[in-house]
Amino acid sequence: MSSGTGGFLNPEKILLQLEIKPEMKVADFGCGHGYFAIPLARLVKNGFVFAIDVLPDAIEAVNSKIKLFNLSNIKTIRANVEILGGSSLKASSIDMVLLANILFQSRKKSDIIKEARRVLKLNGKLVIIDWKVNNLLAPKQGWLISKEQSIKLAQKQGFVFEKQFEVDKSHYGLIFIKSF
Repeated sequence: MSSGTGGFLNPEKILLQLEIKPEMKVADFGCGHGYFAIPLARLVKNGFVFAIDVLPDAIEAVNSKIKLFNLSNIKTIRANVEILGGSSLKASSIDMVLLANILFQSRKKSDIIKEARRVLKLNGKLVIIDWKVNNLLAPKQGWLISKEQSIKLAQKQGFVFEKQFEVDKSHYGLIFIKSF
């Protein structure tokens, strides 16, 4: 699913804005090569990270980094998050789901949001980071989704928009809450 972020984003700087607590359980949907999953595992020292991607090479890359950095609180899952139940995570078991540069890669955006909602606990957070539509650096292939479209899509699935946060000039960042 994810081919990585191409080195544009600064995951540590972004993650600091997300109020991540050490005991959280976080799912990184479309984790790619672990660009966010690895720094997340360092932040949730007493928690756990599920790094999920459909591509075997992405999972392999994250597994290599897990060994390299000797991380014990992260698990890779090869799965398709475009299917309800596809992540294989338990319903209402996750504190935060991260969708970083994944929505633009899929035509099944609402299905990804539905799966995020299914696994999130009540008051859990959905974090969307994606390309700004009119950005010159944005990928030419794929199905870009504007910030406004992302907000509408998440709200349609029952999420409450909490706030926007700073990512970089090429991306937007949004936080939503599962309120019921």
